[in-house]
Amino acid sequence: MFVPFLTPRTPKKGLYPRKGGGGGGKGGGSSSSGSKGGSSGSKGGTSGSKGGTQKGNGGSSGSSGTSSSGKQSTVPISGATGGRSSAVSYGGGGGKVTTIPAGQPFAGRTAGGASRAQVYGTAAYGSGYPGASGLGVSNRGFPFFFWPVVWGTGLGYGAAYLYDSEYGLPSNSSRPGGPMAQAAFVSNSTNSTFHVLADNSTVASLISAIDSNCTVGSSSSTTPSPYDGANASQPRPEQVIQYYRASSVALTLDGYNNTDALTGNENSTVPIPSWVDASLLNCLNDTIGEAVPLISGAGARLQLPGLSLFVFLWLLCSQIC
Repeated sequence: MFVPFLTPRTPKKGLYPRKGGGGGGKGGGSSSSGSKGGSSGSKGGTSGSKGGTQKGNGGSSGSSGTSSSGKQSTVPISGATGGRSSAVSYGGGGGKVTTIPAGQPFAGRTAGGASRAQVYGTAAYGSGYPGASGLGVSNRGFPFFFWPVVWGTGLGYGAAYLYDSEYGLPSNSSRPGGPMAQAAFVSNSTNSTFHVLADNSTVASLISAIDSNCTVGSSSSTTPSPYDGANASQPRPEQVIQYYRASSVALTLDGYNNTDALTGNENSTVPIPSWVDASLLNCLNDTIGEAVPLISGAGARLQLPGLSLFVFLWLLCSQIC
């Protein structure tokens, strides 16, 4: 719910700038169940480039595509959440940074404090942590409360930083939001198949948001599918084009082969292939950035149990009017 001067508006942000060598081969079309028709791209508007071309080191790419500002909704979350039972889709996040108490997973690490404006990472695993840099997620705190995605057992290839055992397997039920899951979003206009990878609650929420904002192919997912990282047909770390929310959400593209991710080259990223459905990609990127569920602090969103908005505004006016 937006209240003027009280609720922050969500900024849009384009894909993080990329640099480096040539792109990968054309993507295959893995699919999940679902029924969605029409042409790819953004619902309710024309997708296009607003900010110009992507820049190199330190530059900012423009925000492209169109996605609607959605209505906030509560997303139930399970697992090791420190007593929190829900997150908020389109919520602001924020709040105080706390220390995880003894007796809980990762006791002594910090949790919380990050806001919607900080959800975008890059294509590098370990990005999206406010105030932190470098590859990997080992010994990190939890600025959004959610744990980073994990890439299973590694299938025998890739740099060691991609396979951190401290967060358990993708099936770990202690993960906030439940075990890891995936959803596929297929283009109608090109041979582009994207996957969203995160905890089960987050994936389910994003399926709904993407369905409201973007038009995708009929074989796109309508429900989350389990992810275990045990076979090469599932999303892989070299296919990631963007991480979000302290690397707890990943957007992948079938057929994209970022070999720099496998070698641990922090200073280079293989460009996204030219054959990608850019309209759908931009819509997915904008929608995830705006809608990914966040655990909201009292400072970022109205938290007034048992008190109606009318009464709250009346009390506020009595103090300042």
